[in-house]
Amino acid sequence: MSNAFEDIANAFQPAPAPGPGRTPGKVGMAILLILWTGLGVLPFVFAVPGLKLATGSIGVPGTLTVISCEDLGRGRYDCEGSFAPDGGGDAIPVDASPDSTAGDVRRAQLAPEGDRAVPTGTSGVLAALTMPFLGVGVLGFLPYVFLYVLRARRGRRAAVVLGCVLTLVSLVGVVTGMVAAYS
Repeated sequence: MSNAFEDIANAFQPAPAPGPGRTPGKVGMAILLILWTGLGVLPFVFAVPGLKLATGSIGVPGTLTVISCEDLGRGRYDCEGSFAPDGGGDAIPVDASPDSTAGDVRRAQLAPEGDRAVPTGTSGVLAALTMPFLGVGVLGFLPYVFLYVLRARRGRRAAVVLGCVLTLVSLVGVVTGMVAAYS
């Protein structure tokens, strides 16, 4: 029985620190840095259509009325709405944002595909900027990592300060975007 307790106690002991030669190497590190950069840039790329809709540069302006929201479980919702174009015409059934509430009426922009409507105005733009702000947070400490990998001693402290500032900006942007999306 005492061996079982020793095994459990040993499981929580700190592991030995990696020694020289236990890094991914130059090729592995290059691949990791490329993947990290891609992970930080992709939110900007995927946010472009949503930002274009929220700012009104594409799509049809109008009014979205949320008709129903179905609870899918685990805090997820599927909302349906009716979109009335400003130019007149019949109301179009659309998918509404999952952060909507049945009965909400707000200004929106109909996507060119005609299947969904996105809120416009300040709250719509802030909500659309949530993912790019997340990308800023992912990229925040990348300059420091580049300097570390290149074994450059100069500029590391400035890179840490820059990373902290970018992470703080990212946090504020993401929280602001989430509050705007759910208000």
